[in-house]
Amino acid sequence: MERDAPPALPGWVRPISEVIVALQRFGIAFLSFHVVRIPGRRTGQLRATVVSPFVVGGQRYVLSFGQLAWVRNARAAGWGLLSRGRRETKVRLTEIVAPESALIVREFPAQIPAGVQFFTRTGLVAAPGGPDQFEAAAAKLALFRIDPF
Repeated sequence: MERDAPPALPGWVRPISEVIVALQRFGIAFLSFHVVRIPGRRTGQLRATVVSPFVVGGQRYVLSFGQLAWVRNARAAGWGLLSRGRRETKVRLTEIVAPESALIVREFPAQIPAGVQFFTRTGLVAAPGGPDQFEAAAAKLALFRIDPF
């Protein structure tokens, strides 16, 4: 299923992400940040992305925009390496699509409130970015369940 391209992220996201990835390499983990490394579709080279997993019904999930490069890579590969600090685990990434994803994504704002702004500022999720707005936007979002490989 093809989805519309997401609006551009703020310019400060990439440099902050690079700092978080570097800190994690040194074993420094903070807040809800994890790093997922997914093989690229063309090169197979592992690409790192900062994510904030959340838990619903005992399952871990990550939420993102539908057409970012890491999302396209995750769809193609179906797996990645999830790390927090020095701990790294190979995981299966299974995309959950709307309407099944709707009840899961509505939990995101309660668990990762600092992440809500990324979705509301880009217009993918209507303000104020509460559970109802995330549920309504489920078809525009990419949701992956994280399972041990």
